[in-house]
Amino acid sequence: MTDSPLLCRILSIALALCTLSSATAQEWKSGIEWQEPPLVTPGTTNDAPPSDAVVLFDGSSLEAWENGEKWLVQDGVAIPRETAISTKQHFGDLQLHLEWSAPTEIRGEGQGRGNSGCYLMGQYEVQILDSFENKTYFDGQAGSIYKQTPPMANAMRKPGEWNSYEILFTAPRFRSNGDVVRPGFVTLIQNGIVMLNHFELEGSTSYTEAARYRPHAETGPIQLQFHGDAVRFRNIWVRELRPPAGRRVSPPFNIPVKPQPAANPAAAATSVD
Repeated sequence: MTDSPLLCRILSIALALCTLSSATAQEWKSGIEWQEPPLVTPGTTNDAPPSDAVVLFDGSSLEAWENGEKWLVQDGVAIPRETAISTKQHFGDLQLHLEWSAPTEIRGEGQGRGNSGCYLMGQYEVQILDSFENKTYFDGQAGSIYKQTPPMANAMRKPGEWNSYEILFTAPRFRSNGDVVRPGFVTLIQNGIVMLNHFELEGSTSYTEAARYRPHAETGPIQLQFHGDAVRFRNIWVRELRPPAGRRVSPPFNIPVKPQPAANPAAAATSVD
């Protein structure tokens, strides 16, 4: 069976029209002149600090932390003692990597077992807790924003095994009168599993008070809590996050396309006969 002349003519006309349409398509431009993104060399592994990271603890000392001398540093890990520690350098928007392990020996239950916390800007706590087969209130288990939201999953490894936290933090912004311009946001990945997905912070976290925002500077310290438990920490580094830089040089526009010779659908169809 052969194709009919009418069908061939229809297909030829359609092909010619498609070719004409693609020839007159115009590229859209945003009108923004972007700067080239900075080159960042990845670490030798995904958990190793990249070239632009600020290393906060590499297993040797806690010199980057206020009160760091009060914690025990042994065999490449840091163990809480006496008090909380806070970074000497302050940060705003950030990517934070830290690894922690609940004590191998299980003592206590609920909030009394393997408890610590990571406070962003010293105010917004991402909970650290031994939540492996350990019941507690859900907005206080590992991976929660304390007293604000539970995590989306329980991704705990067994006591004594290492957990990794990858935290993306967008700091809140305030007007000069203290009003919130933009709330803070936290994304948390624990052991490769998304626990918090751009969660909007309700304010600073507290055990005794409702969450609310208190105006503060654009940067603040990272704080690790002392809660009386021998939680271990290692491999802590942070990257300061800056949005892509660019400037508008014109309104959005389409790039004009050089006119192409018009196709002749009738001639194309005739040549098929």
